[in-house]
Amino acid sequence: MRVHVDPATVLVVDDNATKRYLLVSWLSRAGYAVVEAETGADALQLVEVKPIDLVVLDVRLPDMSGFEVCERIKSNPRHSALPVVHVSAHAVDVTDRAHGLNRGADAYLVEPIEPEELVATTQAVLRYYRARKQAELLAHRMALLAETTLAINSAANFPALLEAAAWGAAKIFKGPAAVVTGTTDGELWAATCEDPEQTPMLRPWSPATGQEIAVGTSFRIDPPETWSLMAWPEGDPVGVAVTRIRPDRPAVHVAVPAAANIPGAPVLRQLAQAIAAAVEAQRSYDEEHRIAITLQRSLLPRRLPEVTGLDIARRYEPASAHTEIGGDFYEVTMIDGRLLAAIGDVAGHSLHAATVMAELRHALRAYAVEGHQPGTVLTRINDLMLTLLSGEVATVCLLLIDPASGHVRMANAGHLPPLLIVDGRPEYIEDRGPLLGTRANRPDDTEFVVPPGATLVLYTDGLIERRDATIDDGLRALAASAAGGVDDHLDDFCDRLLSELAGQEMSDDIAVVALRRH
Repeated sequence: MRVHVDPATVLVVDDNATKRYLLVSWLSRAGYAVVEAETGADALQLVEVKPIDLVVLDVRLPDMSGFEVCERIKSNPRHSALPVVHVSAHAVDVTDRAHGLNRGADAYLVEPIEPEELVATTQAVLRYYRARKQAELLAHRMALLAETTLAINSAANFPALLEAAAWGAAKIFKGPAAVVTGTTDGELWAATCEDPEQTPMLRPWSPATGQEIAVGTSFRIDPPETWSLMAWPEGDPVGVAVTRIRPDRPAVHVAVPAAANIPGAPVLRQLAQAIAAAVEAQRSYDEEHRIAITLQRSLLPRRLPEVTGLDIARRYEPASAHTEIGGDFYEVTMIDGRLLAAIGDVAGHSLHAATVMAELRHALRAYAVEGHQPGTVLTRINDLMLTLLSGEVATVCLLLIDPASGHVRMANAGHLPPLLIVDGRPEYIEDRGPLLGTRANRPDDTEFVVPPGATLVLYTDGLIERRDATIDDGLRALAASAAGGVDDHLDDFCDRLLSELAGQEMSDDIAVVALRRH
């Protein structure tokens, strides 16, 4: 009999010692590892505790029939795919064979059995079993690949993307995984995950491969020392899928134990491609976001004026949820001994909104330089919008402040009311004028005085608006934060307002201007 080298483990179940000896001998000479059992109960126990690849099962056993043993093996979800070959010298007619196959057996041999027949049947059943296992494994991994692809494309930033990729790779391949690629600045970072139960780690690292990487996807086997950033299974090389989308971008490397891959590493290749596509989208987003913010900041005042009798601070924070530039703006400048302070918001997030914002800001400055009062300035801007910017709407709160006396003349076009904090008591200065860009009568200007030591806060809606709360809730939250005290340094006060009210992920642009009278 030809000897076949095969790492599979076969469980032989037969209460007849002589017959069991022959079956074990034939299978052992064919290269299989063999485990023996005399009863059905012993067989069911061994299946639970040992890695069995195939069961050769006698039909007639002392404690239960082989049919029942087979049925119990197949009914357990853990072993439903485990192949079973019945052998029998008694249940040999067509009805018996049909009964055995209907109750779950994968093959049925009638004694006397030739060694070659047993080995050939074992090989055939194992081929099908392995193909089925590989297909099931591939289907399972493809489902996990879809989950990982969704996670990496939903990541908020570059570090989160790499961590999601490493964790997904560890989950797909049930072992250690590493993902390495570069940022838009050219820095190489590695995210590693020891196993799906561990939190991924992020660190700077560069693969010491020294290989030129072409555009496309490739797979290679590397020695573990090449990937020394984490521990790998002893004696197992590392399988690495590499994807490069553009020649001017760093490649994406995904490394897992080589033994975890099926031939051709199709899942690892697709994972590398999915990560590379997400990384490229994130790089493009980061570049566009950087350009957008640079452009928007260039449209806002470059520096604050130094005004005797007043401390001034301002903050502008772009939304973290999109790359588009928005229409939030502020203005702080001295005109004829008075401080012009304004804050506003043009509807929309786009280059067009930013362009309208720039036009309104320049018009506001020009009309104020002509000496007009706040209400007149807003009326002229409204006429300008109705004539040249039809369809656009904006909110603006405009103030002219005398630093010496603290006297303020204010006009508000649909913007949120300024907050005046006097001796720790916050109060909103209401002035309900219509939006700019609408045909409506404008009320007279509002006048009030900022006492010495008092602080005035102007802000846009991004500071207080939340999807799960009303505007009134946001206004109360701002007043409560201000009632906690105004910091000695107004910059610290502005930072605290942003931290307490906006948090880390800002869904809208935020502009804040704070003024304190000495």
